[in-house]
Amino acid sequence: MLSIYKTTENGLENLETIANGAWVHMVDPNADEIEKLVNWGVDMDYINYSLDQDEMPRMERDEDYTFILLRIPIHQPESDIPFTTMPLGIMILGNKIVTICRYESDLFKALTNGKYKQLKTGKRYRLALYIFLETSIRYLTLLRQINRSIELVEDRLQKSTQNRELLELLKYQKSLTYFATALRANEVMMERVQRTQIFNYYEEDQDLLEDVLTENQQAIQMTSINTEILSSMMGAFASVISNNLNGVMKALAALTIIFNVPTIVASFYGMNVYLPGESHPLAYVGVIGLALTLTALATIFFYKRNWF
Repeated sequence: MLSIYKTTENGLENLETIANGAWVHMVDPNADEIEKLVNWGVDMDYINYSLDQDEMPRMERDEDYTFILLRIPIHQPESDIPFTTMPLGIMILGNKIVTICRYESDLFKALTNGKYKQLKTGKRYRLALYIFLETSIRYLTLLRQINRSIELVEDRLQKSTQNRELLELLKYQKSLTYFATALRANEVMMERVQRTQIFNYYEEDQDLLEDVLTENQQAIQMTSINTEILSSMMGAFASVISNNLNGVMKALAALTIIFNVPTIVASFYGMNVYLPGESHPLAYVGVIGLALTLTALATIFFYKRNWF
C-alpha cells in the first residue's frame, strides 16, 4: 500500500502523486510500488532491508541520502507471540522522506491524525525524530498492555492445575525478549545518530532527540523489570500448580478411602460363614449403622487433617 502525505495550509493531506517535501509511506509494497520507489531514487537493497523481518537497526549515510533502520513494536493477538517487533526503514532522500514497513502499525496513525502539531513533512529530519519518539511511546504502551495481560493470567493461575496459563506466560516472556533485543539495538542506533549530529541543525531537534533517548531508556528499564518479575513468577506459579494438583490428589485419595469403608463392612457380612449377630432381626440395620459410623469417623479424620 502506497500513501503520500504532505503538510499544507490545511494540515496533513493525502496526495495522489509525489511532490517536493512529501512523505512517502509504504506498507508491504507490491512489485509496481517497489518499482516506483526505485524510480524515485531509493536503492533496492534498502527496500529489501526494510522488508526483511530479521534486519537489525542501523544507520547508513551518504552525501545524497540518509538511511535509518529501526525496529518498531507490533501487536498481533492471533499470533503465537502476540507482541513482537519488525523493521522500519526511513530513507531521507533529497527533498522527501520515505518510510517502508512490512506491516501496518498504529504508530503511523498517531503521526497522521494530528497528534503532533509541529509535524511537517517538509522538515524531514524532525519527522524522523517524531517517528523515533512515537516508536518509544508505542513500546511503553504495549508493555503496559503486557502487564495487564499477565495480571489476568496471574488471577487464573492461583486456582489452576494445568499448564495452559504457564504456556500463556511463556508467550509474554518471548515477547519481552523480542522487545528487549529491539530496544537495545534501537538505542545503539540512536546514539550513533546523535554522534553524527545530523539532527543538530535546530535546537528543537536536539531536544526532541534527547526526549527520544529518555523514552527509549525508560522502555528498556521497564522491559528488564517485567522480564525479571515474569521469570520469578513463572517459577513460583509452577510450584503453585504442583501444590494445587497435590491438593486434588489428596482429596481424591481421601474420598476413595471413605467410599471403601462401607464396601469393606459389606464384604465381611457377605461371606458364607457364620458371623456374629447375623441371626438378629436388626442385623441389616446394624451393618448399615456400622458402615455409616466408620464412614463418618473417616470423614472427620480427613477433614481434621485438611484433606478436603
